[in-house]
Amino acid sequence: MSEPPHNDSGDLARFGYRQELKRSMGSFSSFAAGFSYISILTGLFQTFYLGYGAAGSHFFWSWPMVLAGQFIVALCFAELAAEFPLSGGVYQWAKFMGSPAIGWITGWIYLACLITSLAAVALALETSLPQISPWFQWVGTIQNPADVALNAVVLGCLLILLSTLINAMGIRLLATINNMGVFAELAGIIILIALLAVHAVRDPLAAVAFSEGTASVNEASPTSGGLNTLLAASALTAAYVLYGFDTAGSLAEETHDPRKRAPRAILQALATAGIAGLLVLLLALMAVHDLSASELGSSKGGLPLLIKTVLGGPLGKLFLCDVIFAIIVCALAVQSGVVRLMFAMSRDNQLPFSDLLGKVSSKTHTPVMASIVCGTGASIILVANLRFPKVIEIVISVAILWANLAYLIVVSVMLLRRLKKSTSNRTVYANTFTMGKWGLPVNVLAVCWGLFMVINVAWPRAETYGTEWYNQWAALLYSLVLLAAGGSYYWFAHVNKKSMT
Repeated sequence: MSEPPHNDSGDLARFGYRQELKRSMGSFSSFAAGFSYISILTGLFQTFYLGYGAAGSHFFWSWPMVLAGQFIVALCFAELAAEFPLSGGVYQWAKFMGSPAIGWITGWIYLACLITSLAAVALALETSLPQISPWFQWVGTIQNPADVALNAVVLGCLLILLSTLINAMGIRLLATINNMGVFAELAGIIILIALLAVHAVRDPLAAVAFSEGTASVNEASPTSGGLNTLLAASALTAAYVLYGFDTAGSLAEETHDPRKRAPRAILQALATAGIAGLLVLLLALMAVHDLSASELGSSKGGLPLLIKTVLGGPLGKLFLCDVIFAIIVCALAVQSGVVRLMFAMSRDNQLPFSDLLGKVSSKTHTPVMASIVCGTGASIILVANLRFPKVIEIVISVAILWANLAYLIVVSVMLLRRLKKSTSNRTVYANTFTMGKWGLPVNVLAVCWGLFMVINVAWPRAETYGTEWYNQWAALLYSLVLLAAGGSYYWFAHVNKKSMT
């Protein structure tokens, strides 16, 4: 064991970087960054209908399964955050444990994931705002899937514009809004759990037990339940909500004493959100009047409609306002992660126009151009899918696949380093997080889980993506294009250029 330098800037200098970002985040702000990214009130309300449409009430069991697997990955990430407290998170971890090339492809995949995730989160407004008032259905009617998709894009672009402006103004304003959002979301979750418990009409076992007639309400997947529908559900709702816990590590250079605070924040954010989501999901299924209602598996209904039905119109709409605030804060957290990753890669001259993207404003201590580019990229993803009825499902599935692929690369490189016993050469700091003797078995499990998640999400099953071939293969095809484009750029910009000199 050894002690780090006496100040965070000195610690950062050990990695060859100078302090440019402003360290203003404490323990709660670090936790809030990860928690607001996961955001139960965003992801669960947005994608409940997808999981329910695939497996009915049985999809509840996908939640603890995915939570356990992601927590294993989070344990690995907590150890890495203690060792490498740098902006960019997974990019830096893969680079320092593996090589610059491995770090680059990991950063490239995760950068695309985060920009896509920002677009996906922005689409969440469509699942709740029209439920509050039909006035928010600005385009056509909610009965027309094409109108719903177009309206989702319009609302999403407005949210991305707001998020870009706030992110460009600096970490202090971002952290303040983030903290307020987490307080509001935690309070809302506690109140929701209590209200759903009061309105419960069945016991927990009856709500989630495997029984005839509650397996699936999706007309495109008229199966009787079983493993396939459960895996399809886990590839949608739970997997979409329970990632992004590494955000606290990405904001390490803006956190005081990040070697201690970032690892703790990663684990606390995932555990808190995971347990809260489990209770909301269980009690919602206990309180709904009809488990076989087709509206539960429809984009026109889902969890927002369930809440309005169970709690009554006025109270349900009031709670949905809290959901809207959570969605806004979630978008801010996601974009903050994108900006820090883009800044970290640009600082290493790994992206086109790195001089501009890596420049930090002397006034706001924030990479302003990176914020603008991230917001523009997410908006382009939405605009490119105008009037595409499956826009929400495809964007979400692509984001999930790329996140778990980046996670898999990190834990795989980490495992290779352990097997080579190179961890004996690294510096282990006193009073920071380490898995000790449990590191190897946990790391092996994390790799196995990552492989399962990538295969499960990419699998072109009808229960997940519908019956059209271009929807079923969309996530895999987009991933191949991403890897081909990234590999080509890296070869010409770095490998080929280096060999020519």
